[in-house]
Amino acid sequence: MKYTFDIVGISPVLSFFNRQIQSDKAQENFGVEYLGTHLCTLDAFISTVESVPPKSAWNMDEVVATVIDFWIKNSDSVRYWQSRLKDAGQDNLIVARVADINSLQSELELLLNKNW
Repeated sequence: MKYTFDIVGISPVLSFFNRQIQSDKAQENFGVEYLGTHLCTLDAFISTVESVPPKSAWNMDEVVATVIDFWIKNSDSVRYWQSRLKDAGQDNLIVARVADINSLQSELELLLNKNW
């Protein structure tokens, strides 16, 4: 199984947790997980990934390797988001998405179908 990791934005803490609760209740995003942390560091995201309940058939070593690979290959993007998080203040989180490729594709197709 292949995985993807992306930083998707900055969110107020309460908005992020509210969205997480709604998502859990609706059992949305199976195979897609949104992560929030106060720190935009590799260690913070690895720790956050490792605290997520494992999804069906997820290989957590590969998921962590995907996060590390993103960090190494996207240093400009990481610096950008570190700066945006600092500008946003302490009541905000940096939000990232980790997913298996097939589930992410299904989620995006569902979004496109809702909008058409």
